[in-house]
Amino acid sequence: MTSQRERMLAGEPYDAQDPELVAARERARLLCARINALSPHDPGRRQVLQELFGAGGESVYVTAPFFCDYGGNIELGEHVYFNFNCVVLDVCRVRIGSHTLFGPAVQVYTALHPMDAALRRRQEYGRPVTIGSDVWIGGAAVILPGVQIGDGAVVGAGSVVTRDIPAGMFAAGNPCRVIRPA
Repeated sequence: MTSQRERMLAGEPYDAQDPELVAARERARLLCARINALSPHDPGRRQVLQELFGAGGESVYVTAPFFCDYGGNIELGEHVYFNFNCVVLDVCRVRIGSHTLFGPAVQVYTALHPMDAALRRRQEYGRPVTIGSDVWIGGAAVILPGVQIGDGAVVGAGSVVTRDIPAGMFAAGNPCRVIRPA
């Protein structure tokens, strides 16, 4: 039998109220609260970032406040930057390449909910998100579950990314669409 955590990471329907998952979310909220309360120059902040993220905490720069569901499902390359008010709902893996920049209030979602209300009361599911290296996500953009954004792409501010964005392209809008090479 698979655990609810294993089901969640596999993108299968799972019970978000499973005690293990509730505890993991509480852990992430406490770590985020510590990050958000510490001065950017506090030497202990780096250790908290390393505890929070699954990978990449040693070189990420996070401008508080920052929020996520689990943290451990977020895998960062080197020198990723999150500006103010970023939110990552990481019920599935979120992989972000090196030197990627997030503007303020960017939101990355992997969580999905059934359309049927009765199912929605007891389960959810998700799809992973992959964002390449050297990507720039403009402020207030929303990255939806299952999206892949290629290396060197630029996503315009306020965009809602519902589909994959190829490498090296500038995309913008709601829904986000490729405009031209970056």
